[in-house]
Amino acid sequence: MNIVILSRNANLYSTKRLVDEAQKRNHDIEVIDPLKCDLIIEREKPTIYYKDRYLDYVDAIIPRIGASVTFFGCAVVRQFEMMNIFTTVTSDAILRSRDKLRSFQRLSKEGIGMPKTVFTNYSRDVVEVLEHVGGPPVVIKLLEGTQGLGVVLAESKNAAESVLEAFNGLQARALVQEYIREAKGSDLRALIVDGQVVGAMKRQGREGEFRSNLHRGGSSVYVKLNEAELKLAIKAARALRLPVCGVDMLQSRRGPLLMEVNSTPGLEGIEGTTGKNIARAIITFIERNRK
Repeated sequence: MNIVILSRNANLYSTKRLVDEAQKRNHDIEVIDPLKCDLIIEREKPTIYYKDRYLDYVDAIIPRIGASVTFFGCAVVRQFEMMNIFTTVTSDAILRSRDKLRSFQRLSKEGIGMPKTVFTNYSRDVVEVLEHVGGPPVVIKLLEGTQGLGVVLAESKNAAESVLEAFNGLQARALVQEYIREAKGSDLRALIVDGQVVGAMKRQGREGEFRSNLHRGGSSVYVKLNEAELKLAIKAARALRLPVCGVDMLQSRRGPLLMEVNSTPGLEGIEGTTGKNIARAIITFIERNRK
């Protein structure tokens, strides 16, 4: 099988692991920078030209599209879809997951538990916004933020007002969320492949840091999810139509609460923590669907 990984950096851990596992199973696999693809749109025969050749021999693709190149990256994925080539994640699903407001609205409709969240169009009535989520402290998130960037913990009304005013001045849209104090700076990451949880870990932010991202100095341990956590992770992935994704949850007194769904989850942290071969599971997922 000819498999293409859409990635701008062939040296990333996740990309190299997928290449290794595909080669072990005797597949031809290559890494292609989506930004160097030319999309040829014509009647009945959409094609993609990359460097010196047409990509008309590809059987399946694995999108590893960074947030900064979402627009063109998804256009490339969509072009492959028009060529009837299997993709582990569709372009529409990536776009849904990258739009925090849209994904939260969809997940809310599906009855998935989340921290209380308010979105307002540059509102100056900060007190009213804070009341909707139970008052300070609150978490303020940029709609376009990723990997913990653009996420601020405002511990008082004045702090929340200052952050929102700053974001408003930059015309940066933001969500205001209830702060789940009992989570104590930790969260759960469940890795979904083919609609099932194949690995999970608990991430803990370093002392004084409420964000638990591993690249920000957080730590992680293997964890076995309970039934409620498993159901939430699987339901969230299905709601956003993401057969391969990372689902982040908070543990609260009222049960697990969804924090975010990542359509391009990194594999290094989850594989290192759980000892599970996630890359192989993704290649197996492709094989099952191509058959």
